[in-house]
Amino acid sequence: MGLKGFVEGGIASIVAGCSTHPLDLIKVRMQLQGEASAPNPAVQNLRPALAFPTSAGHVNLPSPPPPPRLGPIAVGVRIIQQDGVKALFSGVSATILRQTLYSTTRMGLYDILKQKWTDPNAKNMPLSRKIAAGLIAGGIGAAVGNPADVAMVRMQADGRLPLAQRRNYKSVVDAISQMTKNEGVISLWRGSSLTVNRAMLVTASQLASYDQFKETILENHWMKDGLGTHDGLGTHVTASFAAGFVAAVASNPVDVIKTRVMNMNVEPGMAPPYTGALDCAVKTIRAEGPMALYKGFIPTISRQGPFTIVLFVTLEQVRKLFKDF
Repeated sequence: MGLKGFVEGGIASIVAGCSTHPLDLIKVRMQLQGEASAPNPAVQNLRPALAFPTSAGHVNLPSPPPPPRLGPIAVGVRIIQQDGVKALFSGVSATILRQTLYSTTRMGLYDILKQKWTDPNAKNMPLSRKIAAGLIAGGIGAAVGNPADVAMVRMQADGRLPLAQRRNYKSVVDAISQMTKNEGVISLWRGSSLTVNRAMLVTASQLASYDQFKETILENHWMKDGLGTHDGLGTHVTASFAAGFVAAVASNPVDVIKTRVMNMNVEPGMAPPYTGALDCAVKTIRAEGPMALYKGFIPTISRQGPFTIVLFVTLEQVRKLFKDF
């Protein structure tokens, strides 16, 4: 029974991850908007003809205006214009590996804990236990899947860099091998504390709230499908969309920080842009304001909603197929 939960969750997660990958890529690109880039010494050393030196002998140059912030549609259109439609699926191999490691683990563990902690008489589990099960399952799943998560973020973000600075990973295997070779094995767990925290929030809010919304709908007989049953497609879609919204609100700030820490480029002999998650959060808020932590929220909910719907609708159908096994 325990193994079946892992298989069912893994299949549903891979289907959901691949089908919503372009939305996730747009979200990552939006979260990196406004991030300070490393200065280019070759450009800084150029002295314009009409620049006036200060008393200290330095030249006062006007700061270039920040690039305009783009919405999700504009970001998507720009990606297609620059690199073609196939660029929307950059890093999809990493998504498949991530869902195989991370989501399969968290879905399977949550199913096991739900079976163990469900009241045999009432046939349900209190919300507090659902949240606890989600926190445990999400944390363990994230620790297992972090290398694929780092590779996915880098592959998705690569297209926003100048051609000379792109990493040009060929696949998730190439990304992991290059990171191991150039930055050490420890780089595969860069931002792992953020990944674990985010996964705990997402799993607790997503899986627990789905079960809670679904139970509430069934107990109150709010929805009924064409076959006269209340546990049908309408119930699954409604509960999963509500769960996706809850998960997006809870996880977006951690997701922004995680994306920036994982994507930072550490030059040999140079100090990293961020010393850790807290440093990244402080620098982000100082430079861009507190609402920067909800940067990319529209594509987050636009992705989290469809992802959660596809995830749980697929999961319910897979469970029906595997019910006799």
